[in-house]
Amino acid sequence: MKKNWILLCFAILSLTSAWSQEERTASKKRQVAAAEQAIDIDARLWSHSELLDSARVFQESNIEKSIDFVARSLTELGRAASGEEQASSYALLGDVYKFHGQYDLAITNYTNALRSSENLSVLLSIGQTYLIVDDHVQARINFLRGLELGSRVPYQEIQLYEGLGDAYKGEGNKAAALEAYENGLKLAIQHNITPKQADINSKKADLYADYDEPAKAEELYDSSLRLASEESPQRSVREKEKVADFYNKNQNFDEEIKLRKESLDDIKQLPPTAQSGAAAAMDDAVSTQAINYKIANAYIEQEKDSEAIPFLEESIELAESEDDLEIQKDATRKLSEVYGRQGEFTKALESYQTYVAVVDTLYKRKEEEIASAQRLTSQILAQQGRITGLEQERELSMSKYDLAVTQQQLVEETNKRQQWLIYSLLLGFILMGLAAFFFYRSNRQQQLANNLLALRSLRTQMNPHFIFNALNSVNNYIAKNDERSANKYLSDFSSLMRSVLENSEEDFIPLQKEVELIKLYLELEHSRFPEKFEYEVDIDPEIDIETYQIPPMLLQPYIENAIWHGLRYKEEKGYLKVQMIYRDPANIEIRIEDNGIGRKRSAELKTEHQRKKTSKGMSTTKERVGILNKMYDDKVDISIDDLQKDETGTVVVLRLKKDR
Repeated sequence: MKKNWILLCFAILSLTSAWSQEERTASKKRQVAAAEQAIDIDARLWSHSELLDSARVFQESNIEKSIDFVARSLTELGRAASGEEQASSYALLGDVYKFHGQYDLAITNYTNALRSSENLSVLLSIGQTYLIVDDHVQARINFLRGLELGSRVPYQEIQLYEGLGDAYKGEGNKAAALEAYENGLKLAIQHNITPKQADINSKKADLYADYDEPAKAEELYDSSLRLASEESPQRSVREKEKVADFYNKNQNFDEEIKLRKESLDDIKQLPPTAQSGAAAAMDDAVSTQAINYKIANAYIEQEKDSEAIPFLEESIELAESEDDLEIQKDATRKLSEVYGRQGEFTKALESYQTYVAVVDTLYKRKEEEIASAQRLTSQILAQQGRITGLEQERELSMSKYDLAVTQQQLVEETNKRQQWLIYSLLLGFILMGLAAFFFYRSNRQQQLANNLLALRSLRTQMNPHFIFNALNSVNNYIAKNDERSANKYLSDFSSLMRSVLENSEEDFIPLQKEVELIKLYLELEHSRFPEKFEYEVDIDPEIDIETYQIPPMLLQPYIENAIWHGLRYKEEKGYLKVQMIYRDPANIEIRIEDNGIGRKRSAELKTEHQRKKTSKGMSTTKERVGILNKMYDDKVDISIDDLQKDETGTVVVLRLKKDR
């Protein structure tokens, strides 16, 4: 019996020893595996940091490379990603999109970064981006979140109060905006941060100027000018130009001119290398050519055309050397108007021809920019889709890993594992739904941006066509040596062109303005062809023309066609009638009738060369109406038909809806 107990004890000891040895071996293997995993994680984190550094290098110069490096950084993290590392990748991606004007994508990625880890710098960035897109409520929410965080340096706190002031200003809350600005200014003075003192004083001045308190605004602008002069020359020039704009708004043209000339002197006094650096650091609004153009405008407002001419010429020369087509276009047009007022019609015509050539070049460049923007958008969306896919893959990988761990505890946590799996799938569907929503919203906004660019290009294309046709009339009078008629025609034409150019950037203008334009245009055309037609503009008294909106220069091409292709070839004197008819409270009908030779006869009279050419005004008008109807729910409908059964005369019927 004792021997049996000894054998049993020996067997138990042997089994215990063997089990202990196996446990020590297994423990050692787990330790080695844990160490190898730690080394792998450290290597991945190091590679992630290097990839983000590379993305920052290309942040401004090459958006595609920068996004690619960020995507690779997220891939490199894999399961090793902590909230902070993942947030740093999304925050940098937001910075890249913000720099390149893709604000919705920037906000999406900043939101992803905050979801991973709340960070003060990201809250500042997303708040500033919401300000750019005029979402002042969301901007205020994020700046207030930043102020609630405990750890922040004084400069960041000043930025938060400054941004909060901007948000309140955008919401129209003057008192709250002033309070936020004051809090930021106190901190800037307390910590002797001069740049922010200048910025906030300038913004307070803007606020007072917006609320028609020019005296307070001028006092604060004087302070911001003094503080800005203690900083870089570029900052000083920007502030001077801002204050000069204030003086311009308040028609204090002498002070405006004085400040702008000081800005020019400040730039000229810089060394050549510093001048080029200053030009690069400042935006288009404070370029040397823009400043010269604004000085000229101030002189023109004072009716000092002679003083304006040298600055216009300088602006044109600088704009041409800097390839600044926008300023060159505006300055050339303004110079043509000044020469016209001074009676120097040859110079006025030469300047206007130069203006038309610049507009044509600008139009071609805009077309190239549209095509480039479309390609870039497609590439950006593809990259963003790749990043979204990587995030989904990472989440799926995490789900599989957690599921494997859960399966090891199957006996103890079966119910818990099932619940977790259900929640994970729900989260995955929610994330995919959110990704689809953000992709759809971004795509819709890009389509709107493309439509706006196309519409702007068509408007730019419309003006030169109209100008060329109108200039034929001026040349006709000049050829006949009829100076009085030429002067009167040019004066009326100048008034018409001023109205056309003022409305050229608008999608819609009040119907009242369009009526004034077509009356002036009809008067000009009638003065040229008095023997060819009489005209009438009849407006139904029930129509309140101030309450309707219409695309600018929409009626003119149809009136022009009626005169030039219908009435001009009629043997006897013709008749043109523009009639506006009340249909119901939400709709009116505009009829343009002529008793000319008709469309069929007009086509027969065209030469072979004329048949090959298409009507620029009509085709452009058709494209404009198509784009506007897509953007504004079929607001305009146009039909063209013969007036008589014998195919003589033409009637154009335009149906216009009132804005809701």
